[in-house]
Amino acid sequence: MSVRTRPHPEQQAENNVTKADLDWANLDFGYHQTDYNIRYTWRNGAWDAGVLTRDESIPLHIAATCLHYGQECFEGLKAFETRRGDVVAFRPDENAKRLIRSCKKILMEPVPEPLFMAAMERVVNANRHYVPPYGTGASLYIRPLVIGTGPQVGVKPATEYMFVILVTPVGPYFKTGFKPVDLVVEEEVDRAAPLGVGDVKVGGNYAAGIRATMAAKQRGFTEVLYLDAREKKYLDESGPANFFGVTQDGQYVTPASPSILPSITNKSLLTLAEEMGMRPVQRPVAVDEIFEFAEAGCCGTAAVITPVGSITFRDRKVVYSKDGRAGRLTTELYQRLRAIQLGDAPDKYGWVYKIPPPKE
Repeated sequence: MSVRTRPHPEQQAENNVTKADLDWANLDFGYHQTDYNIRYTWRNGAWDAGVLTRDESIPLHIAATCLHYGQECFEGLKAFETRRGDVVAFRPDENAKRLIRSCKKILMEPVPEPLFMAAMERVVNANRHYVPPYGTGASLYIRPLVIGTGPQVGVKPATEYMFVILVTPVGPYFKTGFKPVDLVVEEEVDRAAPLGVGDVKVGGNYAAGIRATMAAKQRGFTEVLYLDAREKKYLDESGPANFFGVTQDGQYVTPASPSILPSITNKSLLTLAEEMGMRPVQRPVAVDEIFEFAEAGCCGTAAVITPVGSITFRDRKVVYSKDGRAGRLTTELYQRLRAIQLGDAPDKYGWVYKIPPPKE
């Protein structure tokens, strides 16, 4: 339980921040109440100045387009405390750009990048004591959300929108942390249709996959690995993350498809893989190639990298980890990325964004 008697959240000095009383090292990846979220309204052609609020509910018109026609998109990024005590976010400008892309694809009012960045700073600073301490393995998950709030009965875009950012401290996405998981290739459920919205971060993509994920878990698997919806022969992505494989000669291979969400983590790993001499390539990957890979992993903001221990496809199973450990190259990729995120390695690519503390 954290102390809630403190100055206005936008006027706290950095050295006055006291950490919340949480078991940081054992946090799950779930929603944990914080003090504030921030919300902006687009009405009459403009975004307002935004307001920080403790209210965890959103009043909605019963005919809001987000409820009836799925006008909703979101993002996910993380803030970390570095060894020096700075609070940083990883590549938030890329999340801002991807949110704009998502908004445009489903005809919602885009959130300008400067507004996105300012909102992120405001809400993180308002909840700065919920940023997990350096070295705990936890992070502050940042969830921006845009919804159509204007009422429509006909199928058309809303006339009003709300942009919300909530934050919550989280632990690893998978309970196992950086340990291999077991995937099963999904053939009965399609995550997204060709030329649909699989390449943007909208809730419908995840709703479409819930039944596949739950069925896989009931069979003893951790997650599913989707195939392309058109030919059912190429890999798309895993339920919550992009997929990559490492070939026998050490090449980093990740699927290319118009229905895959462009992962900011994967984009970063492609750069790091090249730095490591892994000859990264993004191309169509036939499902049979899983039996030729030496290592495999899932990557995304929530999981960072989750090593894949095995993949089951029909009556065949390929095992990448026989000792319960991640492969050498997957481990090195993970360690390099985490070191940059936490400020333990030079950030020569300019990926880490320091969130300035609020002024006194």
